[in-house]
Amino acid sequence: MATVSLRKVEKQYENGFKAVHGIDLDIHDGEFMVFVGPSGCAKSTTLRMVAGLEEISGGEIRIGERVVNDLAPKDRGIAMVFQNYALYPHKTVFDNMAFGLKMQGKPKEEIKERVTEAAEKLEITDLLYRKPKEMSGGQRQRVAVGRAIVRKPEVFLFDEPLSNLDAKLRVSMRVKIAQLHQSLKEEGNPATMIYVTHDQTEALTLGDRICVLNKGEIMQVDSPANLYNYPANKFVAGFIGSPAMNLVDTALREEDGNYFIELAPGSRVVIPTHKTTKFSQHIDTKVYFGIRPEHISISETADALNTIEGKLSVVENMGNEKYLHFRVGGNLIIARVSCIDVTTADIGRRFYFNLDTSFCHIFDGKTEENISL
Repeated sequence: MATVSLRKVEKQYENGFKAVHGIDLDIHDGEFMVFVGPSGCAKSTTLRMVAGLEEISGGEIRIGERVVNDLAPKDRGIAMVFQNYALYPHKTVFDNMAFGLKMQGKPKEEIKERVTEAAEKLEITDLLYRKPKEMSGGQRQRVAVGRAIVRKPEVFLFDEPLSNLDAKLRVSMRVKIAQLHQSLKEEGNPATMIYVTHDQTEALTLGDRICVLNKGEIMQVDSPANLYNYPANKFVAGFIGSPAMNLVDTALREEDGNYFIELAPGSRVVIPTHKTTKFSQHIDTKVYFGIRPEHISISETADALNTIEGKLSVVENMGNEKYLHFRVGGNLIIARVSCIDVTTADIGRRFYFNLDTSFCHIFDGKTEENISL
């Protein structure tokens, strides 16, 4: 078990491209930290620098009390699970899992005990004498995780381990990894885990905390709930959540002490007073208005506060709920509603929608920082 600390860590390639811009991050003992962000945001590069598979151009990386900048991967006390499994095709599952321990010169009995224990945790005991080609992708990935477990590393590193699996297997493996982290904690051997994914559902369900990256910079590090409910900036607001937060380019207005924005001429939305403490310097300036789809509902009347009229353009039926895409002026907005009597036959009709602005956010038009927190 160990902390992982990054101080002003940078990565610049020989062609001058700077992939990572001075990252500062502390990962706690036994924490499950997830790196998430779009393709090219440097999440895998950052993970590989922690692993020692990628040299850093500046800064310092500590694992536990040791600065590991110049240590080889094998000396860092880490185990890594890759996207492509990286199993030896000619070896059995047992031999794949035992290989690292054999290289360390561990006794045969200890190797057998560790491999058997890890196989039981991952429910692959009946696969121990099969070869990789005889198994499914999900089974191979469990073997790759098992190979990491038997080494009893200080830090587990996962580089998009589930991206090659189909949707159902991804859910199953996600649960397995979460259970593994919890079981190690309950056994008194909590493991520090760093997990890279582009899938925000994985991030939100697995992480104790999530580090959102964009273009080699940290946008926000926080708990899943805080990232979702209190995004620090427009990027995090738009990236975390499915469907994404509605973000409208507009202007902040003030009248008789009330702050409001207009989604279209005549479609005024009043901002609650508890969100307006920082607004005085933003009057008549560009802002982004944000509201999540679940905070928009269909209204029977146009008279309620913050009720707007919109033209239905798309209906997505998700089973227990529907995503209603509607237009207000030039803005396309999504409402997430429990199953109601609206179908694709209603496309083109106009409906009244009520916005619960107690959950809305306002982002500065220039800095894109959340000024309503």
